[in-house]
Amino acid sequence: MCTAAAIKTSSLFFGRTLDYHKSFGEEVVFTPRRFTFPMRFCGDWRRHYAMVGAAIVAEGYPLYYDGMNERGVCVAGLNFPHSAAFFPPSQSKINLAQFEIIPYILGSCATAAQAAHELENVNLTRENFSKELPAAGLHWLIADGADCFVAESVAGGMRIHRNNLGVLTNEPPFLYQLSNLSRYMMLSPGLPANNFCKGADIRPQGMGYGAIGLPGDMSPQSRFVRAAFFACNSNCGGGEEEGVNRLFHILSGASVPHGCCAAGDGGWESTLYTCCCSPASGRYYFTTYSSPAPRCVDMRLENYEGDALVRYPMRGGFFAQVVNGRAR
Repeated sequence: MCTAAAIKTSSLFFGRTLDYHKSFGEEVVFTPRRFTFPMRFCGDWRRHYAMVGAAIVAEGYPLYYDGMNERGVCVAGLNFPHSAAFFPPSQSKINLAQFEIIPYILGSCATAAQAAHELENVNLTRENFSKELPAAGLHWLIADGADCFVAESVAGGMRIHRNNLGVLTNEPPFLYQLSNLSRYMMLSPGLPANNFCKGADIRPQGMGYGAIGLPGDMSPQSRFVRAAFFACNSNCGGGEEEGVNRLFHILSGASVPHGCCAAGDGGWESTLYTCCCSPASGRYYFTTYSSPAPRCVDMRLENYEGDALVRYPMRGGFFAQVVNGRAR
């Protein structure tokens, strides 16, 4: 369970919730240009764009959940277990393991449009990172200041969809989620007119009546509708603080409190972290379930020409802060 959104004010703000029943030790990880990515089919990748985002580091490799690169491209992978498809390696395609997609996009693409074009020729293979970390079925939200796309590797191959709403959740596939919005096209942020009976004195008894019918449950379909409604109708000023604040409020409408959604194995889904990428400033903001005060890592303070990962823990108490990438 996850929700992602990309909104545009004077610049792009891109983020997601990560909802799961357990943590794998997520960190904010900065990868400089000369860090070596050992690719399964393409050999070692020794030169690429710098990137920052949430990841777990396994065997020295950053397994990214989401992030942005130095050129302003942002991407997030969301659970897509029933529809995602993997294929044998192909001699006519770019073969990538599932865990290589985010580094590939962030490391090689200067724009979201370039990423969409590149992914049309990608063949997603069922390569496990390790025995303990098998391939996961995901789909991806990709955006920059000009464009937003969804990438889905399904039974017919890789499919790229333009996403003018800028939101994504999980199953079912993106095109179904779009068609499902027709059920809610009568909703609005305003007060409703009396269409029930013109001769009767019927009026709303408070604010918010225009959005009656907006689904409030935690299913992917309902979270998609809710995030789309909030993204399309919320507004703010043009500054960074206003944009980050707006995105966190949009995503808070899809967050999952612990104990409200059973995971099916005796555990409980909850929102482990929420993030906001601001490419204009190079800052990666995040909150966690136990620390709701936003913290940030500023990638522009890092050495882009380095060759080693820089890692910042997401752990922290209720009032923990990270300012300009340094804990205090």
